Amino acid sequence: MTDVREQRRLAALHEYRLLDSPAGDELEAVVRVAAAVARVPTATLNLIDETRQCQLTTVGFPGGDSAREDSMCAIRFETGQFTYLPDARLDPTYRDNPWVTGALAEVRFYASAPLVTPDGHALGSLCVFHTEPHTLDDRQIARLKDLAGIILALFERRRQARLNRELAAVAEARRRWTDTLLETIDVGVVACDQDGRLTLFNRAARQWHGLDADPAADPWDFSGRYRLYETDGRTRLTPDRVPLLRALREGTVTGAEIIIRPQDGDPVHVVVSGRALAGPDGTPMGAVVAMTDVTRDRAQQRLIDQARRELAAANEELRRSNADLSNFAGAVSHDLVAPLGAVGGYLELLADEVTGDARDYVDAASRAVRRMCDLIAALLGYARAGSAPVCRQRADLGEILDHVLTDLREAIDEARARVSVPRPLPLLSCDPVLARQLLQNLIANAVKYRHPDRPCRVTVTADGDEIRVADNGLGIPPEQRERVFDMFTRLDDTPASGHGIGLSSCLRIVERHGGAIRVEENPGGGTAVVFSLPH
Repeated sequence: MTDVREQRRLAALHEYRLLDSPAGDELEAVVRVAAAVARVPTATLNLIDETRQCQLTTVGFPGGDSAREDSMCAIRFETGQFTYLPDARLDPTYRDNPWVTGALAEVRFYASAPLVTPDGHALGSLCVFHTEPHTLDDRQIARLKDLAGIILALFERRRQARLNRELAAVAEARRRWTDTLLETIDVGVVACDQDGRLTLFNRAARQWHGLDADPAADPWDFSGRYRLYETDGRTRLTPDRVPLLRALREGTVTGAEIIIRPQDGDPVHVVVSGRALAGPDGTPMGAVVAMTDVTRDRAQQRLIDQARRELAAANEELRRSNADLSNFAGAVSHDLVAPLGAVGGYLELLADEVTGDARDYVDAASRAVRRMCDLIAALLGYARAGSAPVCRQRADLGEILDHVLTDLREAIDEARARVSVPRPLPLLSCDPVLARQLLQNLIANAVKYRHPDRPCRVTVTADGDEIRVADNGLGIPPEQRERVFDMFTRLDDTPASGHGIGLSSCLRIVERHGGAIRVEENPGGGTAVVFSLPH
């Protein structure tokens, strides 16, 4: 509690800003009067801060600062009581003080009136003293207390004068700032007094009207004098429709649109809002409105409306094209894959009937048919990845991956690969069908492009929204890691067969989910594909 009280006392002392400042004629005069009242040659006005006694002004000696622990005034000033010692050598509290013993002075008579603010904070004291024993009567003590009160009043007057100067400076700065702001902003500001007489046009308002505010203008003639119109640009505003007068009469006006048609300028379409002004006691003072130029906005809105109509037509055309693409995909699936399947079947029968070179020709034709079926399947998968609607739902990535591994079991077993999936895997907001196609392409690629000199290992992990499919396969050179997402891209010197469509399909699926996909090097060799399907 003592520390808090001392902090508040010091805050009050510093608020007066007296330390290390000239005392001024008035305070010096009061200290001289104090010496005269006490009939002693020496007096001082002492302020006590954290560590020192500051003698603000003195009579009869030069004065200065000294340590607070050596101060006679600091001993009892916080009690708020007048201290009176006819001979300090006889008081056990003061007789060993350096101002008494001769270390700093040889004070005998000592009296001090504490300087206590109305809030009870002791700042210091008005002190009178002598090197000889001396006495005071009650009248003298009363006058010294009065002088201490005068000193506090002078402190307060100086503080108030300083605050008034600071407030005046702030007010002037605000006025200048407001004037600068009003003249800088591209918002028209108009004000009037309680009788509707104009008092302010800022720069924008003067520019739009082609005139300045005229206090003599009749409020009922504002529309004619300042050429104010309805939004059709032809109908003159009636007085009850003028936004400034509406704000004065109704209290507020919001979103009123008018046209200003200056005599020698282009029409300006403005949106007006404002309110009535009142003093602290509720006395009406006038009104102010702010006008925003929306001429360009309205023109842009017309362009935006036209663009929206064109976009809607384009979207409709896109929907029709997607429908055509789906129909085409179905036709391809039936009209190409089915005949190719028949061709493959006939070739298998024919292979049983021929030998020698003819058998080699039939085998080559069968391989070509299988490659054509694989290519058609890849193209259909790419088309579905880009055109099928994305039906998001909460899906368990672990379950999706289980289905993928079941579908790829034959290829995984044939390659003697091992796919590791540390559990648990997260729930994702995604299209489960597309997510399954995405993972199936990535794991199938990892198995297909395995390294011939080491067992194939694939790991699927998740870190937040990011899914990582890593392998120890052939790897992808850094300069090729972006190009692999292009259609029909195959890396040079790659032994495995493929059409270069799988990663393109993956890119389309991820982008349609609003995510991203990238290729990184897997530590220890191989490739890591990292993708995200954000919510």
